[in-house]
Amino acid sequence: MYYYGIFNSHLGPMISSFSDTHLIELNWLPKVKVSDFTLNLIQNENHKLFIDLKLQLQEYFDHKRKVFSLPLDPKGTTFQKNAWSELLKIPYGETISYQKQAERLFCPKGYRAVGMANAKNPIPIIIPCHRVISKSGAISGYSGGMDLKIKLLELENFRL
Repeated sequence: MYYYGIFNSHLGPMISSFSDTHLIELNWLPKVKVSDFTLNLIQNENHKLFIDLKLQLQEYFDHKRKVFSLPLDPKGTTFQKNAWSELLKIPYGETISYQKQAERLFCPKGYRAVGMANAKNPIPIIIPCHRVISKSGAISGYSGGMDLKIKLLELENFRL
């Protein structure tokens, strides 16, 4: 079975999808249409995984959590999953460049492909694609919008 839940976060309303055992997707509303997102899903806001997600995000926004401990199952290509795996290794409050992420994937010239993979990240915040910036140090690109990326970096006390 697959489920969804909607909740308000510090950065606006969010929607998540999950199975009995894993978080699959997390997104902001109205970035996605509820009707498209919830196709073939059952609303279940009492599911333990959904409750854990909300609690951990609340702790993150309250500066009480730096690492999430949720079981994840993001859907994507092998390259995307490898790129997202590297994102999980970036510590709270730190950033790396797209080029550095590509190098970590043994694909040093693949920084554009890495950027595209990060843009498809289905579980932002938890898989912290907001911690990737341009080689020059400029804040660039975020599927949730630049304002959200800046707010997340500021939340983590990254000096802009």
